[in-house]
Amino acid sequence: MTTFRNSEGRVPLIAGNWKMNLDHHQAAESLRMFAASIDGARLKSGNVEVAIFPPFTDLPAVQHAVGTEALPLSYGGQDLSPFDAGAHTGDISGLFLAR
Repeated sequence: MTTFRNSEGRVPLIAGNWKMNLDHHQAAESLRMFAASIDGARLKSGNVEVAIFPPFTDLPAVQHAVGTEALPLSYGGQDLSPFDAGAHTGDISGLFLAR
């Protein structure tokens, strides 16, 4: 398998998020459907990296689905606070996302 890289040597990235939509059950099911469409489109061949950025509350469900079902997706958080800790209501620290 040959991996496509652009002139800077980077693999192209297709990424998206779903804002404040879907609970964790809906997130896992939507993720499975999305991964199936990626597989059908042959994007998992290494020519493109595909990532999804769900709300923080859905990250455990996404992490579980990606890991247990070996889905060809990367994932991460939608928001990143500039603070590691403190009274920053609604912020998500990098330390939380790293876990």
